[in-house]
Amino acid sequence: MSIRLENISKHYGYQVVVNNLNLEVENGEFFVLLGASGSGKTTVLNIIAGLIEPDKGTVLLHDRDVTHLPTQKRNIGFVFQNYALFQYMNVAQNIEFGLQVHKVPAEKREKRRDELLELVGLIGMGNRMPNQLSGGQQQRVALARALASEPDVLLLDEPLGALDAKIRVELRRSLKKIQRQSGVAAILVTHDQEEAFDLGDRIGVMNYGRLIEVGKPEELYQYPQTEFVASFLGSANLLLGTVDGKQVHLGKQAFPLPEEASKLASNSRVQILFRPEDVALAKTTQDLGCLPLGEGRIIEKGFNGPTERLRIELPAVEGVRAISPTVPYGNPSFILEANRSPEQSTNLPIEMDGRAWVGIRRLHVLSHPGLSFLIISDGSLRSQLAVVQGGFMARMAHAQVTILGLGHDQQKLADHLLDARKQIGSGMASLDVETSTADFSNAVADAAEKHPIDMVVLGWRPTAGFQQPQQVLQTGGHHLFLATKPVAHLRKALICLASGEPGKDTVTFAGRLLRHMGAEATLMTVIPENLKNDSFQTRVERFLADGQKSLARFGVAAQTRIRKNSLLDAIREELDSVEYDLVVLGAPLPDTQGHSSFEGIIGSILLSEENCSFLIVQSRQYQRLQNRYRR
Repeated sequence: MSIRLENISKHYGYQVVVNNLNLEVENGEFFVLLGASGSGKTTVLNIIAGLIEPDKGTVLLHDRDVTHLPTQKRNIGFVFQNYALFQYMNVAQNIEFGLQVHKVPAEKREKRRDELLELVGLIGMGNRMPNQLSGGQQQRVALARALASEPDVLLLDEPLGALDAKIRVELRRSLKKIQRQSGVAAILVTHDQEEAFDLGDRIGVMNYGRLIEVGKPEELYQYPQTEFVASFLGSANLLLGTVDGKQVHLGKQAFPLPEEASKLASNSRVQILFRPEDVALAKTTQDLGCLPLGEGRIIEKGFNGPTERLRIELPAVEGVRAISPTVPYGNPSFILEANRSPEQSTNLPIEMDGRAWVGIRRLHVLSHPGLSFLIISDGSLRSQLAVVQGGFMARMAHAQVTILGLGHDQQKLADHLLDARKQIGSGMASLDVETSTADFSNAVADAAEKHPIDMVVLGWRPTAGFQQPQQVLQTGGHHLFLATKPVAHLRKALICLASGEPGKDTVTFAGRLLRHMGAEATLMTVIPENLKNDSFQTRVERFLADGQKSLARFGVAAQTRIRKNSLLDAIREELDSVEYDLVVLGAPLPDTQGHSSFEGIIGSILLSEENCSFLIVQSRQYQRLQNRYRR
């Protein structure tokens, strides 16, 4: 294995730039790290090169641990976007520079230089100065210089980004050929999808510091495993449907379940992907040649040479939600994208506002994302805490997000929600905005009924009281996050546990959330100070150790702690001794009316600690009791 990265993380202040990344690149492989600006891909490259040291993790090159070695001892070749040639040296001197530093004899230097000039197609240009070369030629010189010392690995940081389109295509062909002939393993960083597809033996897609998915280009495009990759690579039509046996349902329409999705649980919500080229259009359903989805109206037309691009508006389908393309705010219908060949466009000309039946030739089914957040905001300063922390967690977890705006001043609320949407930005699986003039409890209950929600995020300060948090827990089976700080990060979490099944549920959901944050956890249980029962303490220690293992399965590092004191005093002591960002508590069990009360220990904790946020987790026992009392 040429390159192996193990659990690499890098933070700048509170910002997570690389989040627990693991990667292997084989000998001779051309690997591409693909992602938008700010996704962390260049930081990964700099960590491999030794230009940046990771906060955590190990870098191995050909099974040699180089994590703490300086760049010059790693034997890597690096090609930058801006060429980085020595302007006072000619081409030959630039190529020989590294060999000269390592005191390679002149005869060997010249032989290696001539080999590389031939390899990169610059024979006869050794005496030219950099300013006498085109951008493409300069980049070839930079590549030759990087290969001169026969590096173990070749790192390329957007090497074609500064070139015009035609030269970029030509140099891509040369780059792949040169890499193949040299046999060196290469990692190229780019945000250009076409470049990634053209060059990569495999592609790794990054977002917000996480390596989302790795695979061959055709596999990632046709059979992505995650929603983010499905919608990030190329254009995607992505709809939410259900699986029932050997069929996948979009509303009343049933399509055969693809073989690769046969292991998905029946009656589960799934995402159905079909690319624009998989969309069929016809005047009648009989002419489609595939199963119909519905009749739509052409709302956009475009042309890019080989294909005609269409956007088609279809009426809303009960039980179906569009994920991509995003539906305009307030529009009940959904939009599909279709690409047609010149022959198809000629055989069936369709004008703007024309109508056509839409069918799906091929589809791919993905499991539904694991987390969905409801962020509640009424425009107040307190609700801004929910927007900041909820948005951060959603980006890190690639969660589906609904912002629920509450209030009667619709114009003021609309302005606030527009700002909230901009502030949260991109990076989620999806982002919806809704408004309600109903009272708090009913508005949350309505939203929870319409959307599968894992967690409600509510801005909270002790002066706000317990009424709204209690109502949130009473409106569904979701958990509650009380955002109390105007900062996004979550680095350390204290998980307070009672032994038993509710405690297991607390650990499980905390693990699902914290795994995306790159956070560490402390599992703590409190036992009476005068307890003399050794067997009880042994059971508690075993329970905490099992919790630690459970968190490890999520990739969350945890330590355990047993304190002897009253519950409230023990938690206060722990929070005084360590600076935690989050305290995780089990929800108080409901009374016989199905109401949850924060009066007592939980309320005392919430009121006494203002420097951390709180996650209140509903256990399955809590939900069973609530359902029983609601009947």
